[in-house]
Amino acid sequence: MLLAPSAKDPIVLSYLALRKAVGAVALGLPFSLSIPLWILRHHIMQSSISGYYYTGMRNLFVGSLCAIGMFMLCCRGYDRKDEIAGVFSAFCALGVAFFPTAPDSGATSRQSYIGIAHYIFAILLFSTLAYFCLALFKMSATNKTMTRKKVQRNRVYTICGYVIIASISLIAILKLLLKIDLLVGNLGTVFFFETTALLAFGTAWLTKGETFLKDETPGPSRTVTTDGHVLLTA
Repeated sequence: MLLAPSAKDPIVLSYLALRKAVGAVALGLPFSLSIPLWILRHHIMQSSISGYYYTGMRNLFVGSLCAIGMFMLCCRGYDRKDEIAGVFSAFCALGVAFFPTAPDSGATSRQSYIGIAHYIFAILLFSTLAYFCLALFKMSATNKTMTRKKVQRNRVYTICGYVIIASISLIAILKLLLKIDLLVGNLGTVFFFETTALLAFGTAWLTKGETFLKDETPGPSRTVTTDGHVLLTA
């Protein structure tokens, strides 16, 4: 049975803060990596977000993924499936961080093999994040009613989940099958769709953390007694 604790419970507030942190890091990652180098290097961008591993933004890239991994490891949901998915996604996030993609040119055979592991971890990570959006985030506690805001949040989760799936699918189709490396100017195909996937991921987690579409807190109920007094109950 899935029971929801009080919204004022310190543990609940901590989990909401963790979810907001996950969402904020995911939303900010593409821009915090690309904008500084875009300004300093005469509007040159990497072909993928993972490519920033080979720039001066390496520590920010690895650190952000480690932070996401640790947040995912600490977050808990309603049942065992949430815990398993959280641990698995944390493992994949760390894999993406510590098994870097192969450089765009001059890669050794060792770097190429590590790059393959990087892409496997990335695919598994985004697939698990889509599973969070399309399944786990939509679960409700048995002692909570389906509110209007919850219905709206579920719609957001659905959209975000499908955006993640579409993004990783388009990377595979355009980059691997059609060999299309650039969309517009210096904007790489992989970078663009990695960004859309991260934006969807971040939006879903911010929504889960009740940054958006938070349920209204019910006010005290009013009861009028026979002698005309008004009783307020929580």
